[in-house]
Amino acid sequence: MSGALLPRRKMLAASAAVVGLPVAAGVDGLLITPRRLDVTRHTFGGSVTAASFLRIVQVSDLHIRGFGAVEEQVIDAIVAARPDVIVHTGDMLESPRGLGPLREFLGCCPAVPSFAVPGNWEYSSGVPLSEFGRLCDAVGIEWLVNRSVAMSPAGTALRITGLDDLRGGRPDAAAALGTAEPAPNHLVLAHCPALRDQLSLPAHHPADLVLSGHTHGGQVAPLGMPVVLPPGSGRYVAGWYGREGGDPLPPLYVSRGIGMSLIPVRLGAVPEVAVFEWTLAGE
Repeated sequence: MSGALLPRRKMLAASAAVVGLPVAAGVDGLLITPRRLDVTRHTFGGSVTAASFLRIVQVSDLHIRGFGAVEEQVIDAIVAARPDVIVHTGDMLESPRGLGPLREFLGCCPAVPSFAVPGNWEYSSGVPLSEFGRLCDAVGIEWLVNRSVAMSPAGTALRITGLDDLRGGRPDAAAALGTAEPAPNHLVLAHCPALRDQLSLPAHHPADLVLSGHTHGGQVAPLGMPVVLPPGSGRYVAGWYGREGGDPLPPLYVSRGIGMSLIPVRLGAVPEVAVFEWTLAGE
């Protein structure tokens, strides 16, 4: 009798494990991972020196619906990073009801030079694109839709170019740069990482660094393997691409972003605020 019970107990335990795994994954995806936040830190451009580096904080894919604990956590992370520059790389909201919370969120960000580009949801949210420009202007953020601006942090020339969204808009690097003067440091903001493969920058305006989002790191990526990626992701999921050299395309960083779209689940793709310490090149 006892010999027959032991295998049965093992079978019951195995069955419970099989049932429990999806339940645990569901709890994690719905309640745990979406409320976590990674602050990832990256050095770029060589060794950091106090006189020549720029600290950039990237916020992507907020998909903001309200202003609650998650948004407060993100604001706290941005403030704690003590940024010199903040960049918002698209998909800030996905419906008109997010406009008020977005205004509150952006108003809570540190008052440092800040830049934003549209993502596909800015085009499909039901909010006119011009409204984003007015909102950004009201809170002191440069709204870059095929536009480029120059800065001189610590007396070192830097150009920041923001491109229109690959899916919803018409990215045009030539129009963005126009007759702009080249700079020894050039940051490009493009929501969809697939745009890296078709940047078509003028030869005298090569990009030193491209920052993108859009993928959510797969959003549902058990064991780090995305179940599906949205159109516009191309061959990119998350993290660094082309940073080690040997790649004719500029280095790209793809943020996992903050929020969720389509389904309110994140699994294996923890929300992220990315902080970059960029050692700027001299003239």
